[in-house]
Amino acid sequence: MKIKGDDGPSADRNLQCAGVTFQYDRHPPVLDQFSHTFHPGITLLKGYSGCGKSTLLKLIAGFLPLKSGSIILPRGHDPTDSEFQRRSLGFVFQQLNLLPLATLERNLELACTLAGLTAAQTALRIETQLEALGLASLRKRTPQALSGGQQQRAAIARALVKIPDVFLLDEPTSGLDDLNCQVICRLLSEGLPPNCICIVATHDHRLQYLSREILDFNRFLPVERHLASLV
Repeated sequence: MKIKGDDGPSADRNLQCAGVTFQYDRHPPVLDQFSHTFHPGITLLKGYSGCGKSTLLKLIAGFLPLKSGSIILPRGHDPTDSEFQRRSLGFVFQQLNLLPLATLERNLELACTLAGLTAAQTALRIETQLEALGLASLRKRTPQALSGGQQQRAAIARALVKIPDVFLLDEPTSGLDDLNCQVICRLLSEGLPPNCICIVATHDHRLQYLSREILDFNRFLPVERHLASLV
């Protein structure tokens, strides 16, 4: 199932990172002069914990400030552009961040409202995402009434309901059983918006077949001595 967006084709659909550097407080840089061009399709970021995968996602989303370098998003947006964040960015956090007192349906409605969608667009997109992820019968439940796998799928539905240009996922299948993983993989392989740039930070080898490319972030991080013998 391919989901069509509302806008016409854009002249530049790529995401450009050039000389991106970031460090937390006085620690060594997590990313040091990172440069890469992300094209439409799925890119997997793999590597040890602490190698910069999640940090890069947050920089692309504008949730962390760049120390140096530049990130240019599709359509020429800057990551900190609030219009881009509301309308064109989908982000699935490790912590999921679903609103605990709102129903699943309401969580999706609020994302649509922030994106400026009409009532008709909202209703259609919510129905499409809930059906695609097997959540239609659970729309009136709050997150705490959902299983872990259902919550993960709900977070993905909330991010995709905007039909984003950039879709970022941080360990989306961590701790999930094979069945839930298969549902998510099917959506990522068949249900992404056209020309969407999807970047997934993951340790999960079950996702490797989905990728257009795989970036190994281990090359950006010195391997700790007790791990070196295992490489």
